[in-house]
Amino acid sequence: MPSIHSGHRQRMKQEYLSRGLEGMPEHKVLELLLFYAIPQGDVNGLAHALMERFGSLSGVLDAPVAELRKVPGVGEHTAILLNLVPALGGRYLASRSSLEPDELLRTSGAVRRALAPYFFGAREELVFLAGMDAKLKLLGVRRISEGTVNTIALTGRRVVEHALSLNASAVVLAHNHPSGIAVPSAEDKATTAHLKKLLAGVDVELRDHVIFVDDDMVSMRDSGLLEQL
Repeated sequence: MPSIHSGHRQRMKQEYLSRGLEGMPEHKVLELLLFYAIPQGDVNGLAHALMERFGSLSGVLDAPVAELRKVPGVGEHTAILLNLVPALGGRYLASRSSLEPDELLRTSGAVRRALAPYFFGAREELVFLAGMDAKLKLLGVRRISEGTVNTIALTGRRVVEHALSLNASAVVLAHNHPSGIAVPSAEDKATTAHLKKLLAGVDVELRDHVIFVDDDMVSMRDSGLLEQL
C-alpha cells in the first residue's frame, strides 16, 4: 500500500510536470531534487534544514560537499548531487553559447555571445563574472549573486575570490535589468568603480561591465563609461 510520502512525492512531480518550477517555493524545489537522492521517506524537514543552514536555494547548491554533509540527514550521495547541480547547469549553459571555439572576448559582440545564454528566461536580477586569460580567452563563468547588483550580496571580496579562482587576468561583470531598461544606473556606475579599483589591486583588469535586457545588451566599455570611472 502506497505511503502518504509516496503520494506527496507523486503530487509534487505532477505539479512540476504541469507548470514547471514557476511559482514553486525554493524549499519545495529543493525537496523535489532531494527525492532523487533519497528515494524513500519524507525529505521536507531536510529541505527546510538545508534552507535554514545556507539561507537560500542558491546557498544550498553553492555549498561545498563538506559543509552540506554537516547537516544531519545529508549523506555523501545527497551532498554530491546538490553540489553537482550548478556545475551541470554551467556546463549546460556553456554548451548553449554561440561563442566559436577558441574565440577571444575582444569585442562586445563576443561577450554577448558568451554570456547571453546565462540570462535566458531570467525574471530576477542575476550577476555573473566571466574570467579571461591575458589573450582574452574565456576561462570560465561564475555566478556572483541573485538579486540586485548593488546589494550586499555582491561583495568585492566575492568578486575578487572568483576572479582569482579562475586565475584570470581580466574579467567582465554582467548583470541584467528585469525592469526592461538597459541604461546603467548611478548605483551600477558606483559599484563598477568600486570593483574596478579592487580588482586592479590584485592585478586583474575589469575589462567591461555589461547589462542585459531581453535581447539587448549595453557595454559600459563601448559607451565610454568604464574609462570615466
